[in-house]
Amino acid sequence: MTTLYNKTKIKDEIFIHDDEYYYKIIRYNIKKLRQKLELTQQELADMVGVSKQYISDLESNNRNKHLTIAILGRIADATGIEISKFFTK
Repeated sequence: MTTLYNKTKIKDEIFIHDDEYYYKIIRYNIKKLRQKLELTQQELADMVGVSKQYISDLESNNRNKHLTIAILGRIADATGIEISKFFTK
């Protein structure tokens, strides 16, 4: 297998992205959604039941904070968005 920019070629034109690729997309989408809903980090944190610092860490590409699928589900439920939307570019 050959690694090419956060994705691994497994055969011909089939690539598998690494974890960081998806974390970056999810982080971006959480922040974008929060801003679209005009929520502060504290307001979103309160809705989800986590700390403001946790939301800040999730939104920051410079921090190594990874979320669980349960937390992502809670963010989706609290904001009324389908969880799959967090995975789209």
